[in-house]
Amino acid sequence: MNFSHFVRIDRERRGLERHYVVHTHDPKFTMELAPDHEAADKVGRGVIKRVCVPNSWAGDYGQYSKMLTAAQDFFVQSGVVGGPRR
Repeated sequence: MNFSHFVRIDRERRGLERHYVVHTHDPKFTMELAPDHEAADKVGRGVIKRVCVPNSWAGDYGQYSKMLTAAQDFFVQSGVVGGPRR
């Protein structure tokens, strides 16, 4: 899959890590993920904490679920939480 429209942002503040995946082209959206501590690698596919989407997303939820799944795939392939990025 082509992940050229995704950007990952990792932030740490006061010991709290936050991980975001942003889709930069239409439809633009932001998804906040947390590592899945129940997974074997302690990251897994990430647990979706928050999704910010434009109001125009009302409608074809099947199509948008594919975009969110692609964002999770990008999160997994973009590197280990707390480790060096590719």
